[in-house]
Amino acid sequence: MFFFDPMYLFFMIPAFILMGITSWYVRHAYSKWSQVRSLSGMTGVDAARRLLSVSGLNNVNIEGIAGEMTDHYDPTSKTLRLSQGVANVPSVAAVAIAAHELGHAQQDAEGYFPLRLRGALVPAVNIGSNLGWIMIMIGLFIGATGIAWLGVIAFSAGAAFALATLPVEFDASARAKRLLVESGIVRTQEEQDGVNNVLNAAALTYVAGLVTAVLQLLYYVSLVAGLGRSRE
Repeated sequence: MFFFDPMYLFFMIPAFILMGITSWYVRHAYSKWSQVRSLSGMTGVDAARRLLSVSGLNNVNIEGIAGEMTDHYDPTSKTLRLSQGVANVPSVAAVAIAAHELGHAQQDAEGYFPLRLRGALVPAVNIGSNLGWIMIMIGLFIGATGIAWLGVIAFSAGAAFALATLPVEFDASARAKRLLVESGIVRTQEEQDGVNNVLNAAALTYVAGLVTAVLQLLYYVSLVAGLGRSRE
C-alpha cells in the first residue's frame, strides 16, 4: 500500500489525463498567439507599463525572469516578473499575459479578498502538504484512525488553496481582457479572440489543479475510511 496502490491510479488517472490535455491546450494557445503580432506593436513590457500608468500603480516594478510561461506578480516586493517571450515580444499572447499579471497587481492594491485569502493559506499548504501525508501514513501503519484523519484535514489545505485560486485567476483574466480593450492595446476582434484563447486556456490549468487536489484528497479519505471500517 505504501509503495503502490492500484486504487491510487483509479482516483488519479482522470486527473493525469485532464492535466495533460490542459497543458497541451495552454502550450498550443501560447505558441499560436505568440506568432501573431499585436497591431499596437507593444511588447509585454510596453503593455505592462501602459496599464500600470492607467491603473495608477506607480509603485509596481517590472523585472525579467528566466524560463517560459514563468510570468507572475510578486505581492511581497510589488514586482511584475515577465519571461523573455512575453517581455520582449510584440505579440497577442505577450500583451494578454502581461495584462493578466497586471490584474493581480490591481487585486493586491485593492486588497482583493480572494487574493488575501489565498495568501493566508500558503503557510497551511506548505505544512499540510508534507505533515498531512506523513500523519496519514503513520496513522495507517499503526492503525491510529484519529492520527490519520488529522493528517487528512492537514492535507486538505492543498485543495482549499486550489479552490481559493480560481476566483483570483478568473478575476485577473477578466480585468486583463477589459483593460486591454479600454486602453486600446487590443484593437480588433481577432486580437480579442486571441487574448480570450490564451487566458481561457491558462484558466483551465487551475481548474485541472483543483480537480487533481480534490481527487488526491478523496484517495486519502478512502484509505482512512477503509482503516476505520476494518477496525470496527
